Amino acid sequence: MENLKSSTHDREITISRKLNAPVDLVWEAWIKPEHIANWWGPNGFTTTISKMDLTAGGEWNLVMHGPDGTDYKNKSIFKEVVLYKKIVYEHVSAPRFVSTISFEAQGEQTQLTWHMLFESAEQLIPVVKTFKADEGLKQNVEKLEVYLAGMKVKNKI
Repeated sequence: MENLKSSTHDREITISRKLNAPVDLVWEAWIKPEHIANWWGPNGFTTTISKMDLTAGGEWNLVMHGPDGTDYKNKSIFKEVVLYKKIVYEHVSAPRFVSTISFEAQGEQTQLTWHMLFESAEQLIPVVKTFKADEGLKQNVEKLEVYLAGMKVKNKI
């Protein structure tokens, strides 16, 4: 009998959430550094983006500033960008992983699916245990939801 579990299940994190905002607004919150800086990172973190070239092969450099004053430098390379549909980037600083963010328009709402695939289970385990990446991803999406509500008010949607 065929194993129904994904062959990568031991090295991936996925979150899916229906956001109460149209896909164009969710997309805007994702592609503009001035928006991302307002919601990116776990609770208590702030983010500074120094470069964000949202094209295939383009660099994305940011620093997450932890509540304890620790700076976490991140460098990623965009692999694929499909307007209002998908963003794929490879996180090339440690730990290495590929993130795929899918956007599915559902009327005035958007189904967002965020998938992180690590090179190995051995790389994923300490990221979850030490840095709580699974909880951080959940907090990221929650912060995005709050930010989108503010954008909707500002844009009178």
